[in-house]
Amino acid sequence: MISIKNSPFFCSWSGGKDSCLALYRAIQQGGQPRALLTMLIENGERSRSHGIPIDLLKKQALALGIPLVTRATSWDNYESTFISAITELKKEGVEAGVFGDIDIDAHREWSRQVCSVATIKSYHPLWQESRYTLLHELIEAGFKAIIIVVKNGILDKQFLGKIIHSDTLREIEKIGIDVSGERGEYHTVVTDGPIFSIHLKPIFKEPILRDGCWFLETRIF
Repeated sequence: MISIKNSPFFCSWSGGKDSCLALYRAIQQGGQPRALLTMLIENGERSRSHGIPIDLLKKQALALGIPLVTRATSWDNYESTFISAITELKKEGVEAGVFGDIDIDAHREWSRQVCSVATIKSYHPLWQESRYTLLHELIEAGFKAIIIVVKNGILDKQFLGKIIHSDTLREIEKIGIDVSGERGEYHTVVTDGPIFSIHLKPIFKEPILRDGCWFLETRIF
């Protein structure tokens, strides 16, 4: 694995637990965060992966003290838009990209590919570690990750709004799915933790079924 120490980096930011833990580790290892990069849906209202509203993403960035960089794109243009964004970050002095992938080879290879086009190093601080090690590190460090998306037919809507802690992990494990949700079984939003300057307080609305997943509409006050 490459070293991130003293390297200005961007974090590929979903707003959820894995990207947050990757950011946390990169900072602990001496990296210098310069931007959170998030891809949005075409109208720019929410993130493409987790459906997090742009206002919430902005408040996460404010609490973290790291500038938020966004691009609105379709899935068809996602890769070219991402490359364009990190090429601009490269011009601003960014040397590395931090990603929260755990063990899906195709995801890591994609990250490496797009970073190589922009001549940026790709860094995967969570790569091939035990899911339980990562999740318990997240919990013990004091991060608050809330489930806001579940895949319909895989995880029940009752999990929406639950905080990731040991009891939640046991419940997920009993169902027999990936406890970390690495294949999209569920997604989270992080609202607090050791690198947050303020605690974000979410307001939840009724779940909405969209693209085969239940999304918990979330706002922050």
